[in-house]
Amino acid sequence: MGKFEKQAEELLDAIGGKENVAAVTHCATRMRFVLNDDEKADKKRIEAISTTKGMFTNAGQFQVIIGNDVAEFYNDFSAISGIEGVSKEAVKSAAKTNQNVVQKIVGVLAEIFTPLLPAIIVGGLILGLRNILEGVQIEALGQAVEGGVKKVTTGGQPVWNTIVQVSPFWNGVNSFLWLPGEAIFHFLPVGITWSVTRKMGTTQILGIVLGITLVSPQLLNAYAVNSTSAAEIAKNWTWDFGFFTMEKIGYQAQVIPAMAAGFLLAYLERFFRKYIPEAVSMIFVPLFSLLPTIIAAHAIIGPIGWKIGQGISFVVNAGLTSSVSWLFGGVFGILYAPLVITGLHHTALAIDTQLIADYGSTNLWPLIDLSNIAQGASVFAVYLLHKKNKKEAEISVPSTISAWLGVTEPAMFGINLKYLYPFVAAMIGSGIAGMVSTFMGVRANAIGVGGLPGILAIRGQDMLKFLLPMAIAIVVPVILTFFFRQAGIFNKLDRVGAGVSADVDADATETQPTGVALGTQVTIVSPLKGDVRPLADATDPVFSECVMGQGVIIIPSEGVLSAPFDGVVSAIFPTKHAIGLVSDDGVEVLMHVGMDTVSLAGKGFETLVKQGQQVKQGEHLLSFDIAFIKAQGLVVETPVIVTNQDSFQVDTIGQLPRVITSGDAVMRATKI
Repeated sequence: MGKFEKQAEELLDAIGGKENVAAVTHCATRMRFVLNDDEKADKKRIEAISTTKGMFTNAGQFQVIIGNDVAEFYNDFSAISGIEGVSKEAVKSAAKTNQNVVQKIVGVLAEIFTPLLPAIIVGGLILGLRNILEGVQIEALGQAVEGGVKKVTTGGQPVWNTIVQVSPFWNGVNSFLWLPGEAIFHFLPVGITWSVTRKMGTTQILGIVLGITLVSPQLLNAYAVNSTSAAEIAKNWTWDFGFFTMEKIGYQAQVIPAMAAGFLLAYLERFFRKYIPEAVSMIFVPLFSLLPTIIAAHAIIGPIGWKIGQGISFVVNAGLTSSVSWLFGGVFGILYAPLVITGLHHTALAIDTQLIADYGSTNLWPLIDLSNIAQGASVFAVYLLHKKNKKEAEISVPSTISAWLGVTEPAMFGINLKYLYPFVAAMIGSGIAGMVSTFMGVRANAIGVGGLPGILAIRGQDMLKFLLPMAIAIVVPVILTFFFRQAGIFNKLDRVGAGVSADVDADATETQPTGVALGTQVTIVSPLKGDVRPLADATDPVFSECVMGQGVIIIPSEGVLSAPFDGVVSAIFPTKHAIGLVSDDGVEVLMHVGMDTVSLAGKGFETLVKQGQQVKQGEHLLSFDIAFIKAQGLVVETPVIVTNQDSFQVDTIGQLPRVITSGDAVMRATKI
């Protein structure tokens, strides 16, 4: 009888039996299933199995965290189930059938926007500050600034002006901040087309060139299109080719046109590389890929985007003037955030402007403001749920601030779309708040101030009334974010509170020394030479979100893994890519060379010690071929984690990231 035969049998029954398993494999810590019906998996029963440390669903795979003994567990599972495992790539391929359209789209968005997050977050904070400087009005006694020049008002009477109108200093700051703000958001299509080519593995410089052609100064700026007449566009902003014309319209801050053009470029390049001889491919592949894409972007993709925008404008205007405007308020509140993703939200500004011109105020801008607040509230809820994830906090905290200052792109692309359920929670909260706001007749005198300061743009008689929908836009998304995560609704990635922990198995605890005094410190040195980074930078969320324990990742520059302390080799994986050690004081460390390297089945690895062997700090444990691993399309980033974090507090030593040499102190584990 196998060591885990009983638990494996329980797991097979809990996931719906053999007939519910389409494919199965394992990695260093998890059983990875593709189930025919995820609903048949009894999560409460799975949690109760003694060897289970947690579970989650990601990219169509139902993953059960077992820990260091997963290889032995997998063998026992195969024996009792009669199911033969397949390669990890085969599991991934099968898993795609379990992903719905929304999950696939969101996955693509996440892959494209993740490299752009640092710029988007900075841009969000900059534009949020500019919203305040340009929109918040303060009392100015006898003076104001116009165009950066101080101007004395008549009679010395108090006047109300924006901060930039009152203060020359802040007027200068605001003007200067336009430079990075424009670079980040107006030229966002350049980053998007670059990121698409990066994801598709095609020529990135062509993506950059394509993006530039979408935002060139020779084109009519996208922000000016709605205020420019068709006659003027036809006269001054059109290419005339004799027998046909094409509008010279830019796509500043537009997402969908840039993404569509980027994918078209990538697929054209892939196509032509197959058929154009390598000797002339350097000339003709870029030419035949780039030029048709630029033409299609300006002749087809872009115009279709504008037609969609015009249709939305018509629907919005009709809804605002109907007898069921309160219902429209709810619908618009729900849909505004998806419009921001597409870039079509710019059309709402034209409607707001016209409403103010016709009626002296607008009831559309409060809905936009509430959507900003709701997206910020959901990000804040995710921050509360993931406090221990330092990398995510670096994104979620400034994203919350940015959204509550009126710029939601960092919140949506950085956090909410990544997990999906907080994005949906924010949409629902925004819809309810928008319905209440419209029903109460809240209107704004101006546009431009978003987020929490948006109340300053509301009509004086409506300010107190607006506090209620603002509160709804905060409270409802927070509650729904917590609920959706716990219930697993709209939850494509984030694990529910399933008792996930790094507790070791009972058999493993028997090898731990007893009587270790509280406060005992163990220095863990680097087992590799290379670049050491925070664990939150790991590719795999099980490591990056500290499911298995606390630690760091190292990008090795040499293929030799050494002992980080004196101890015993507690586990060597059959595929040789991961080793577990227990220090003399009971610190358990897992070192996992590369991501998805289990698929190599030991190729490129050579173990230099045996399980149960006593080793000294610096002693070589295994060697691996970095070039071979990379040639298989895998990354060599190596998590070094303390798995019994319930017994030891883990702190990093020194600044991260940095270059490190094998034997340099990298972490300190303190007995708790």
